[in-house]
Amino acid sequence: RIMIGWMQNWDTCNLHSPEKAWFGQMSLPRELFIKNGRLYQRPVKELDEMRCNQVVHENISFSGTIHLDGVKGRRVDMEVMLRPGDTEELYRKFAIRFAQNDQYHTSLSFRPYESVLKVDRKCSGSRRAIIHQRRSLVNSSKGELKLRLILDRFSVEVFVNDGEQVLSMTMYTSQEADGISFFADGNVSIDVVKYDLS
Repeated sequence: RIMIGWMQNWDTCNLHSPEKAWFGQMSLPRELFIKNGRLYQRPVKELDEMRCNQVVHENISFSGTIHLDGVKGRRVDMEVMLRPGDTEELYRKFAIRFAQNDQYHTSLSFRPYESVLKVDRKCSGSRRAIIHQRRSLVNSSKGELKLRLILDRFSVEVFVNDGEQVLSMTMYTSQEADGISFFADGNVSIDVVKYDLS
């Protein structure tokens, strides 16, 4: 089964930006499937044909903020495998900032002690007060998490643990804001596979 979602909400459905020739957005087509009695979602496999310019970073251990060579852009398909970097003490927070420059960013953050994943666009440059955050409880084994982020110029869609949860959000940040950075409060280890989308 294939599903397409509406990435808007009733509070902002009449908020049209005069700078844009269009308004509103649909999600990527998603395949629905059952796994262990649960409904999952994943991007349709045809999206893989748009992947190009692969960049791979493996076993990157860090604390604080880092940028990875070749990891930036606003039309991106990125897989991140997150693990604790310290077997004795679990990290407190992990975050990815994207659509980022010196002024703006949108963030995806995870707090393992709460098992809460959050997408936050309050620093994305939106023109009015809107709902800026989406949160989800996620299944995380000892601070490990598998993420797939798909950025499509004016949106982000996050597939958690192969589609067990999905969060999506529009963002209207200037296209020049194409930075991506990683943050950890505590020690983490990540694998990153990033593709541009043609």
